[in-house]
Amino acid sequence: MPALPSASALARAVTRGETTPHRLLEEAQARAEAARDLNALVSLNPRAAEQAEAAQRRVQSGEALPLAGVPVIVKDNINVTGTATTCGSRILANYVSPYTATAAQRLLDAGAVIVGKANMDEFAMGSSTESSASGPTLNPWDQGRVPGGSSGGSAVAVAAGLTPVSLGSDTGGSVRQPAALTGVYGLKPTYGRVSRYGLVAYASSLDQIGPFARSAEDLALLMNVVAGYDPRDATSLEAPPAFRAGTPDDLRGLRVGVIRESLGGNTPGVEAALNATLEALRGAGAAVGEVSLPSLRHAVAAYYLIAMPEASSNLARFDGMVYGARSAAPDLTGSMTLTREQGFGREVQRRIMIGTYALSSGYYDAYYSKAMRVRRLISDEFTAAFGGYDVLVTPTSPFPAFRRGEKTSDPLAMYAADVDTVAVNLAGLPALSVPAGFETVDGVRLPVGVQFIAPALHDERLVALAGGLEGLGAVTLDSPAGFGTD
Repeated sequence: MPALPSASALARAVTRGETTPHRLLEEAQARAEAARDLNALVSLNPRAAEQAEAAQRRVQSGEALPLAGVPVIVKDNINVTGTATTCGSRILANYVSPYTATAAQRLLDAGAVIVGKANMDEFAMGSSTESSASGPTLNPWDQGRVPGGSSGGSAVAVAAGLTPVSLGSDTGGSVRQPAALTGVYGLKPTYGRVSRYGLVAYASSLDQIGPFARSAEDLALLMNVVAGYDPRDATSLEAPPAFRAGTPDDLRGLRVGVIRESLGGNTPGVEAALNATLEALRGAGAAVGEVSLPSLRHAVAAYYLIAMPEASSNLARFDGMVYGARSAAPDLTGSMTLTREQGFGREVQRRIMIGTYALSSGYYDAYYSKAMRVRRLISDEFTAAFGGYDVLVTPTSPFPAFRRGEKTSDPLAMYAADVDTVAVNLAGLPALSVPAGFETVDGVRLPVGVQFIAPALHDERLVALAGGLEGLGAVTLDSPAGFGTD
């Protein structure tokens, strides 16, 4: 399979008349068909050809389009008019979006063509993309392993070369963790930097749409398109995007703080990748130190005691009465109960029940309220750390991709996979997973990632840093055998 050019290169080729949006769409659809076994996509966009034709007309009229004809895949919890939006759940199996999310509309406005919807853990609740009603997504580096989650399909779409970029959502690491486990970039923007209008809510104070890409240039391109204020999102921030891919010069004098609490429990390959990245930064003139954030040891517990109650509230709307699947029963209450019993998977039911319990009378102060106080402590410690450092760094995941089924019977082990990522969402900060190397496990070469965290609204710093590391040759961008290779 030929290597897929970058989104930036494809847009330039369309603008110069060297190819057309329709041709790029057909090629993307052919790649998706060839990679069906990975189960990265749950549906194709029935209006993609119309979008390609519209992009072609605009290019021919002389309009400058930053994503002219570029094929893009979006996660199946991002609404796009006329497409199925199932959120990986049986309860939304027959739901077709009547409107388009702001982030997706901005892609279309920039000339992109949405090829289809990416597979995901049901309602974004998972770290492995195994809980989807459409079946699990497979990691192209080893199809017996998971791609991470919950945006596993979006990550695999880029890692396997189906499209050069994609969109996912990140509530506790759901962009960064699968990016690390599949060997691509994954950016979680500052909370409010990208509109959540049209994103099906999991935990509203934590959710954020973010991009996957294979280059800093493409990250910058995509963020300059999708970021920005949206009056339809009450949490949207007035922060015009100004992203660019940096150079090694951007690393000189950069103050990098390694979070001490992230240094234990990592596999040898993850440790080696982190150390190699830090050495490259030192060689480029960055100052590398160590910083402690003691409250991070409570981050996973606090995260789930906030995310699950918010999920309990948000998912109350899915009862079969207005949209989605409805199970027949003699009365209204019976129909609602049976609809939710048959429509929601086990993990979603578990999180709704725990969240409802944590919000119930007599337990709110003991659980949800206490978790919110820990959230503030974590945020304050990040703020203090940024007084001495420009960026903070951790592994993205303490281990590479694990085997399918390895953690599904142990929810606590699955939740612990988010140990390095959830604190960023609690604090509303931007963070970027950078492909940093490989670890060989049972004879299989698996990608690992390093996570960089910046202060709120300094997302551009992370993309510039990524470009600088690319210029040093310190970013490990490779393709799994049989996908996106020459």
